[in-house]
Amino acid sequence: MQELLEKLASLREYLDIPGKTRRLNELDRELSDPALWNNAGRARQVTQEAGTLRRVVEGYQGLQADVSGLAEMLEIADDEDRELLAEEQEGIQARVDDLYRETLFTMKHADAPAIVRVKSGAGGTESQDWAGMLTRMFMRWAERHGYKVELIDQQDGEQAGVLGAEFIIRGERAYGMTAPEHGVHRLVRVSPFDSNNRRHTSFASVDVVPQVPEEEINIHIPDSDLRRDVFRSQGAGGQGVNTTDSAVRLTHLPTGIAVASQQTRSQIKNHEIALQILKQRLYDIEARKREEEEAKARGEQKKIEWGSQIRSYVLDKQYVKDHRTGVMKHNPDDVLDGDLDDLMWAGLEWMAGKRVAEDAGVDE
Repeated sequence: MQELLEKLASLREYLDIPGKTRRLNELDRELSDPALWNNAGRARQVTQEAGTLRRVVEGYQGLQADVSGLAEMLEIADDEDRELLAEEQEGIQARVDDLYRETLFTMKHADAPAIVRVKSGAGGTESQDWAGMLTRMFMRWAERHGYKVELIDQQDGEQAGVLGAEFIIRGERAYGMTAPEHGVHRLVRVSPFDSNNRRHTSFASVDVVPQVPEEEINIHIPDSDLRRDVFRSQGAGGQGVNTTDSAVRLTHLPTGIAVASQQTRSQIKNHEIALQILKQRLYDIEARKREEEEAKARGEQKKIEWGSQIRSYVLDKQYVKDHRTGVMKHNPDDVLDGDLDDLMWAGLEWMAGKRVAEDAGVDE
């Protein structure tokens, strides 16, 4: 019981419960002001921040009351009563662990939707098939958690898989949960496309950025910095096929970043969607540059190498290994079907500096 009390006290300090309580009171006063609702953007920001803070503060307060009550009962309980209270203590321990997870969302915009881009590496059909498998894996994970997925763009491979896919995952802590997936993913398997049954290694990159509220992004892109291409959307055949050139691809010439949207049948709407996502990506680049500069100014040495290989999926030997955290899973089929929670939570611990980073090398 003493260990539980100490862990709860540590969480109070780490979560800054007094500071969050003061901030929540400020937001509640703002929410009670009818004038707030004349500004939809600000109202959305305040509501979202207040909801996040309320979840943490009320969760801690409820735990504190339950732990204190349990401690009092244990003081007067006999052996038989202590056995009955053991189950309640386990339940409280689980709630403390859940609250601990709140400390792992150290990134900005953890509550924002996640814009995910999967891109195949060199290697033709094998690599494109791998990119398609990763796309399905993230969509299945989102489906398991009740998140909404909006497919923005997908370029199918010539024989299988995808050259690339971009989609938005919307739901509670969508960006916070998917942020650790940013990086290069490696597949090792006996290729189904090789008639000689040889072992192949394929790579695909996963890029994850938050969908930041528009009012927070102050980026103007001159028309001279953009190249605009239109093309025919890919999609199902039959009556649903799009026979017009409504898909739009925007290329930011200074950086070479290209974003496409074929989400709607409206060329104008697809242009707006592509431009919005392009601004999100440029904003994310600038935000990460600022974070790196601030870390250097503080003398910090961070080992978060966003572009590095982060995980290997070795199918013929039945394991998945995360090279940052050392976590291994021996059910790759389940992982590829969206069973990612253990890997994601470990990745969040690593990002928050609560798990020792492992060598990013591979075993084979």
